[in-house]
Amino acid sequence: MQTFVLKNGIRIIHQEAQSPVSHFGVLINTGSRDEEAEEQGIAHFIEHVIFKGTQSRKAFHILNRIEDVGGELNAYTTKEETAVYATFLSEYYQRSMELISDILTNSTFPAKELEREKEVVIEEINSYKDSPSELIFDEFEEILFDGHPIARNILGTPELIKTFNKSSILKFMDENYHTDQIVLSSVGSITMTKFIRLAEKYFGHIPEKIRTKERLSVYNYVPETRIVQKDTFQAHCIIGNLAPDIYSPKRMPMVLLSNILGGQSMNSRLNMALRERNGMAYNVEAGYTGYFDTGQFSVYFGTDKENLDQAQNLVNKELRKMKEIPMGILQLSRAKKQMIGQLAISAEAHEDLMLSIGKSYLFFNKVDTLGAIFEKIEEITSSEIMELANEIFEESQNSILIFQ
Repeated sequence: MQTFVLKNGIRIIHQEAQSPVSHFGVLINTGSRDEEAEEQGIAHFIEHVIFKGTQSRKAFHILNRIEDVGGELNAYTTKEETAVYATFLSEYYQRSMELISDILTNSTFPAKELEREKEVVIEEINSYKDSPSELIFDEFEEILFDGHPIARNILGTPELIKTFNKSSILKFMDENYHTDQIVLSSVGSITMTKFIRLAEKYFGHIPEKIRTKERLSVYNYVPETRIVQKDTFQAHCIIGNLAPDIYSPKRMPMVLLSNILGGQSMNSRLNMALRERNGMAYNVEAGYTGYFDTGQFSVYFGTDKENLDQAQNLVNKELRKMKEIPMGILQLSRAKKQMIGQLAISAEAHEDLMLSIGKSYLFFNKVDTLGAIFEKIEEITSSEIMELANEIFEESQNSILIFQ
């Protein structure tokens, strides 16, 4: 894995992989939390409309440029980052990098295309509202971060989406897209020397712009229990609290703790308690998300409405066990091996790896090797897990959101 910094401050990271398929992406340290109140949804809207035309291409030509050679072009927006990336046959590195550069630096945002895409995004919002198992996570963050930009839904509102125009888009990009907050990430069959040459050709011309604007810090959290009446077959419940930020030394223990409780494996403690032993839930999961200056931990499950109270009690029982009963040597060793195996398997998916190393370089300015990450996991102690559980699972500090 190699890194380099262009003269304008854009960082690049590359891992050579001898494969017929390669991956390239641009990650930007800007997301929905960087929006002003009247801009809610604009970061995500930009992700849509950058594909709608440049100075030299119409939307049709943008899509066909990659898809005509069997590749895929994609993008995503989160609370703190935006990414545009492509997967393609390795012989098309130059084609893919030129196209993404064109999209990000030469988009014209035609008025007709903007109006059409507004309707698409509004339909996306409506579709999202019809999915309570997804909607509940955003509404829960509104409780945790009430009054802060990070609380707001990434998609925005139909009313605000309708107000966006080329001027508001360019204003947001000018104020929030900075060269020292951009990473070009690559995993594929190309030498670092050639990758640097292409990066300089297609991204080196961007004028240097250093970020000076500071993000608004998260302030006082007040726990809340909220019950929302919805016309659903199941009750949906989410329980959680604030958690360590991405720079905290507690981040890795928090990831392990979350995985033990409700990670992707069927033998997680919550899945065993609610689904396997009691048949009370089809979906139950625990999740930890770290942000720049805060984080959140939550447990989500959906269950029959008549089982809601019992299911909540089972969740609280598992959380109390983590607080009160230290993990044995064998238990902890198994949990570590499971997490190490999951990470190793994930690294074999090169698209995920490209995005992962890009994000790490974006936020930490470094990327740990798998070996170094495994060492950090092995160093986690039972007492660290227990102390963290007592800090995060304090019942008086938990917020609860229920759709029923």
